[in-house]
Amino acid sequence: MGAAGLETGVLYSNPLAGPDDVAAWVAEGPLGLGSHNGALELSGTLDDGEFGDHAHWTFWCPEEFPDGIRISWEFLPLAEPGLAMLFFAAAGQDGLDLFSPALTPRTGYYPQYHSGDIDALHVSYMRHKYQSERAFRTCNLRKSAGFELVAQGADPLPPAEDAVDFYRLEVVKDGPLVEFAINGLLLFHWHDPSDKVLAGGRIGFRQMAPLRAAYRNLTVEKL
Repeated sequence: MGAAGLETGVLYSNPLAGPDDVAAWVAEGPLGLGSHNGALELSGTLDDGEFGDHAHWTFWCPEEFPDGIRISWEFLPLAEPGLAMLFFAAAGQDGLDLFSPALTPRTGYYPQYHSGDIDALHVSYMRHKYQSERAFRTCNLRKSAGFELVAQGADPLPPAEDAVDFYRLEVVKDGPLVEFAINGLLLFHWHDPSDKVLAGGRIGFRQMAPLRAAYRNLTVEKL
């Protein structure tokens, strides 16, 4: 679902009501699609105990966005442990499109995204995969290539068993500025001091197995 017919300022809107709404999206890795009470359920299809870091996946929206945007979506964890993140301002290096065949093929293996031949920002907003992450919960913003941790904030998302409704997540990306909030609570505000500020590009969801989660009401707006 693209921008055609949308109100002024909205670049992309998708209800994420089920697999049909993401038929044009690009999956990298062992992604499972389903429905959950009128929302899109995303999960892995491989056992992380057997396949380790190759059991995780990334799921790209096919649209390319300019800089100066607000990305918002609703998220509900269904079964843990796991980790969820959003990639944004993602593009191939050297001016290449993210889906260029000249780039190294990607299979969902994390180092391909943070230390490969693409540049991106990504916020890990539910870091409940490992015991150390669950013991002290933070939302992390990283800049890649290079896997640079550039900002952190507290993670207010509860364990799946305590979540009773969807949470509204929001990323603002405007030049060197990145802000991240959950249910209107600002968790971090970062200003890129470097001479390589990432601009437009694509967005994508990522999960670490065995997390199961539901998504709905994705919107990208021009600031």
